[in-house]
Amino acid sequence: MTVGIFIFSLLGAMALGMPIAYALLVCGVSLMGYMTYTGGLPAFDSQIIAQRFVDGADNFPLLAVPFFLLAGEFMNAGGLSRRIVNMAMAWVGHFRGGLGYVAVMAAVIMASLSGSAVADTAALAALLIPMMKRAGYDVNRSAGLIAAGGIIAPVIPPSIGFIIFGVAGNVSITKLFLAGIVPGILMGLAIGITWWVVARRDGVRASERMPMVQRLKVTAEGGFALALPVVIIGGMKFGAFTPTEAAVVAAVYSFVVGMFIYRELRFSQLYRLILAAGKTTAVVMFLVAAAMVSAWLITVANIPTEVAKMLEPFMGNKTLLMLMIMVLIVIVGTALDFTPTVLILTPVLMPVVIKAGIDPVYFGVLFIMNNAIGLITPPVGTVLNVVCGVARITMDDAFKGVMPFFIAQLIVLFALVFVPELVTTPLKWWMR
Repeated sequence: MTVGIFIFSLLGAMALGMPIAYALLVCGVSLMGYMTYTGGLPAFDSQIIAQRFVDGADNFPLLAVPFFLLAGEFMNAGGLSRRIVNMAMAWVGHFRGGLGYVAVMAAVIMASLSGSAVADTAALAALLIPMMKRAGYDVNRSAGLIAAGGIIAPVIPPSIGFIIFGVAGNVSITKLFLAGIVPGILMGLAIGITWWVVARRDGVRASERMPMVQRLKVTAEGGFALALPVVIIGGMKFGAFTPTEAAVVAAVYSFVVGMFIYRELRFSQLYRLILAAGKTTAVVMFLVAAAMVSAWLITVANIPTEVAKMLEPFMGNKTLLMLMIMVLIVIVGTALDFTPTVLILTPVLMPVVIKAGIDPVYFGVLFIMNNAIGLITPPVGTVLNVVCGVARITMDDAFKGVMPFFIAQLIVLFALVFVPELVTTPLKWWMR
């Protein structure tokens, strides 16, 4: 019954058009009311809701969110993102469908800088879609490719999604960061191979080869941008700083490079950039705080135990259990955005995963990857909406364009379900 109350109150509030954060609070209040009525709680206490709401946001690792968002703003305004695209263009732009490979390569590199799918997609789409249009590429396919590349950002560190999951599920964020490197690269390879097939089928022509001298010059200009992921990943591997401290390093580094080296960032832009990062942070933090209210009541109401009973037939087979959970998340991801899905499902599924003996870090990587794929599924897919706005196409056209890459990403996801060593083995090497 508690599972029914949880689902009905949450979906009912959302159906009325209520924002997700408020729907989560309504869900929490409904659960508390039901538990008070049935004797699960001694009395309805609104102070508990307020306390859990404040405690949800009062979490040190969440400080990484505003700093990584600010780093992304500095990168785009300071010229780091543009130089990464230019560098990719220098080395792979002359192949058949070269701009597509530029999009893939730039997406992987930018994913290791900002950790935000929406920010990376917006930057890449603004830079590459006009170029791809002028080169005669199919605009729907181009938009789909850039959208599929953008969702790599939540998987390759630094990832805001891993931070939120780590806080909600009490899982090491450092391990999540390091475990996401190989799966993120596999996602990039998958859409790169898919683009190779699509480009030949569509008859996309090649661009002119850039002279070697020019290539080296462009690469040298992008060197400072490329150094950032090395600093972040190396610093965490060798224990120089935590993920939260890495976020501060990323923000300061991108500010210094954009302001004093590339000299494209201006003091007059700082207020606008900080305000933009602050607004996005406020949305994320309010969601996290509201979700922590529901998460506490989910635990008190023993909903994970009820869910575990439903999944009991699959508990003896880890692979089958993971397969069922991944299918469930794919379905949920078509109706809910990335952050709400992570915050709602993490407290429900983590006890089930731990009881089944599945590595929480391995589960976290696949969970975040699955939610990232949901960003390119209609009708809610945020990343798909971003490319629709930039390319000025409909959602239907964008989804047709992204479909081959969507299938490729799903193949990678389910390959990791059946071969978990692709996640766990590299993690053991990184943690040496």
